Amino acid sequence: MTSDLDHTNADPSEEEDEKKVTPLPVDSRNASVAADNNSRLKQHVSGGGLLSRSRRKSIGELLIESTQVTEEQIEEALQNQVDTEDNRKIGEILVDRELITEEEMLRALAYQLDLPYYEKLPINDINPQLVTEIPIQFARDNQILPVARDEFNVTIAVADPLNIFPLDDLRLILSTNVNIIVAPPTVIQHSINRVYERSNDASQKVVDELNVPDIGAGEDDLEETRDLLDSTDDEKPIIKLVNTLLSRAVKEGTSDIHIEPYENEIVVRFRIDGTLHDKMQLPKRHLNSVVSRIKIIGKLNIAEKRVPQDGRISIKVAGKDADVRLSVLPTAHGERVVMRILDKSAGVKRLDQMGFDPDVYRRWSQLVSQKHGILLVTGPTGSGKTTLLYASVVHINTTDINILTIEHPVEYKLPGIGQIDVKEKVGLTFSEGLRAILRQDPDVIMVGEIRDRETAEIAVQSSLTGHLVFSTLHTNDAASTITRLDDLGVQPFQIASAVLGVLATRLIRRLCGRCREKHVLNEEEIKLMDLTPADVEGKDVYKAGRGCEACHGQAYAGRIGIHELLIMDDDMKTLVMKSQDSNEIRKQAMENGMKTLRQSAVHKVLEGLTSLDEAIQKTQSEDVN
Repeated sequence: MTSDLDHTNADPSEEEDEKKVTPLPVDSRNASVAADNNSRLKQHVSGGGLLSRSRRKSIGELLIESTQVTEEQIEEALQNQVDTEDNRKIGEILVDRELITEEEMLRALAYQLDLPYYEKLPINDINPQLVTEIPIQFARDNQILPVARDEFNVTIAVADPLNIFPLDDLRLILSTNVNIIVAPPTVIQHSINRVYERSNDASQKVVDELNVPDIGAGEDDLEETRDLLDSTDDEKPIIKLVNTLLSRAVKEGTSDIHIEPYENEIVVRFRIDGTLHDKMQLPKRHLNSVVSRIKIIGKLNIAEKRVPQDGRISIKVAGKDADVRLSVLPTAHGERVVMRILDKSAGVKRLDQMGFDPDVYRRWSQLVSQKHGILLVTGPTGSGKTTLLYASVVHINTTDINILTIEHPVEYKLPGIGQIDVKEKVGLTFSEGLRAILRQDPDVIMVGEIRDRETAEIAVQSSLTGHLVFSTLHTNDAASTITRLDDLGVQPFQIASAVLGVLATRLIRRLCGRCREKHVLNEEEIKLMDLTPADVEGKDVYKAGRGCEACHGQAYAGRIGIHELLIMDDDMKTLVMKSQDSNEIRKQAMENGMKTLRQSAVHKVLEGLTSLDEAIQKTQSEDVN
């Protein structure tokens, strides 16, 4: 959709090459330009002045003109704002509901305020001297960054142009007037990190420095709360290398770092959005030093190289707190290290942020509100099971119920919920912890994973005696979960009586909204999705683009959930009591309205969120004979 927004907001990406962004303008005519600009912002915030005149369109009108949001959706959001006494701005509510993107909201706001909007900032052209007087935490907290300066004023990139108070602080710090431009928060955050870390250079410089003689692991330990971007130049190369790997991984949204030794080299790979990518190669001679440094900050035994070891590291990168689960495994070519990163700053997602199709969300919300029974979430490792369990538990967390969890490990600290961390070395297993929880008068119990017969039986008995139990199982789909419980020794009549529903989940990659390309489906692709031409008519379908800076050249950015929900209705109970196999159970569930993982993925394709290739690759065929 096009509108009159397009001609006022500068878009440097249209005129740039791959490495250069159009320089930002700095109005040097006189200082009154900046002063007037800031004055108008203040008048707008206070409800009067130039920007509040009747000729100015409301933000809702601008969004209707420039995005796909409808007038009805605007009215619904406004009414919700009144009904719930929500103090958030209307644009924030629409972004939260995924009706518009944050970029679309900011673009409209910039137009309304007569401010330039930039999708990218010329990072390489920003003089690092501009930020020497500004603490990095101040820039991060307020999402602001000086990008250019002349003799009269400084140009400041902001993510929230209505937050004028840090601009007043900057005027005092820099002793000058300020001009304002608007850029997305992710762009500003990335630019802040790049500008402030300029003096440290990137990882390749660190690798080059490994040629110096002193490459010891270092006696000094890494402070848990120190930001890795604050590393100093006099740190030993190995320390800088490990810090750089961790900081780079967090900034790129990595879930796992793999340090893999081979005969002549060390390969470092990052798992991003479920896919492994080669990031670095190191000489084999540095393996012991790198592993020793990682063991030190993970508080492991650096002298023990014969047995596997597990540890945990707490770090901070670019203002983000992260937990790192560390696993060291001896192999034929040396110790192999895998570090799983959990970004604690992201917090626990709400249930309505899990990517549910509307019908599945409605039915799952009803199930989690039941008073007793078992709800199981299933899928392979890394499919989002634990995240979904957390969201479900938080959804029902109120002051009148007692919720207790037993996990391995506790990933997020949940306020108002008692959480137990499994410690198998001292005998605190899932089954022992679950027995202890039952003596704590719980209403709701969350078991991180059902691994054995004993835990399964205790969970079933708990649900049959008036408790609501959440847990996970490692199975490929919802129907297989029933037969898995049977294999664990749970009797069919207990499964039929205790289980309320089984939710299978997967994570598929989300297309980068900036570089995705439109795709016209052919007959074969439509048939592959088990659809008709009428089903796809009027739908905007996209495929992966060539990659851009926003997605680090991957064409995908982030992941979204797909789900299939099996509900234990009367027909299903009858089948379970007869100990039918998973194929029969799946067939009955589909007849009763269950949407499969493949169908859920196809729905995401038709919504323009993912590609057909990704949907097919991440889901198996659900054909039932």
